[in-house]
Amino acid sequence: MTRTIALGLPKGSLEKSTLELFARAGWRIVASERNYFPDIDDPEIICTLVKAKEMAPYVAGGTLDAGLTGRDWCVEYDADVVVVEDLVYSKTSHRPAHWVLAVAGNSPYRVPEDLAGCKVATELVNVTRNWFAQRDIPVTVDFSWGATEAKINSGLADAVVEVTETGSTIRAHGLRILCEVMTTNTQLIANPAAWADGFKRSKIQQIALLLKGALRASGLVVLKLNVREKDAASVIELLPSLNAPTVAGLYKTDWLSVETVVADSVVRELIPRLLSRGAEGIIEYPLNKVI
Repeated sequence: MTRTIALGLPKGSLEKSTLELFARAGWRIVASERNYFPDIDDPEIICTLVKAKEMAPYVAGGTLDAGLTGRDWCVEYDADVVVVEDLVYSKTSHRPAHWVLAVAGNSPYRVPEDLAGCKVATELVNVTRNWFAQRDIPVTVDFSWGATEAKINSGLADAVVEVTETGSTIRAHGLRILCEVMTTNTQLIANPAAWADGFKRSKIQQIALLLKGALRASGLVVLKLNVREKDAASVIELLPSLNAPTVAGLYKTDWLSVETVVADSVVRELIPRLLSRGAEGIIEYPLNKVI
């Protein structure tokens, strides 16, 4: 009988980017809007969709062997879990997110201490309470079920602690950021008992390794080109790489095949320069994983 692990995948804003990440890592997962148990092409994994903010308690309690959630929610619940790997990605980018303290743009509050005696709305209640308590700033922290930014404009709060990647949504609501409360990123976490189990630990480590490899490959491409031996040094000096370009001779010619990994953001500037130095037959293709 095949042994399995129960893996929690984040439902909601992180769902699409997580499924895409698993696809690049080598797992095909098919989810349905009406089904919380997606199909995966690995008989050793049983997937369950769970809201990221609820993931840590399920993993800590043993309902799930492992799951992907934010560092913020592990801290919020003080969850007894093993942090297997930090995976820096979000629904739109490969950057960490930030929980920030924000107030109305026209408010008199300039520093956190100005909020003494005020009301703060947030989904991250415990972290926010501890943050203010550590600074001896007396505030009332209310749980927000959502649309937190609107709480200030509707008069339900004097300030909010809300998560953002760039701050643009905060500013779009007419708010002003006072400071950062915490930085967060996606983490692969495991239940301690599952981590102590040889099979489950090995499977979770496999997932961590390949997801990390897929993230490392993000934004990288392979460039392959041909160049005459006499022009090779001039061309190769333009090429960045993880270590050094791979160079091989073409059969019975004075031409070389050169292959390297570069950031896709530099390719548009790099290709014309390579051509000007004698490179030909330039091919670009994406990477799924870099281990």
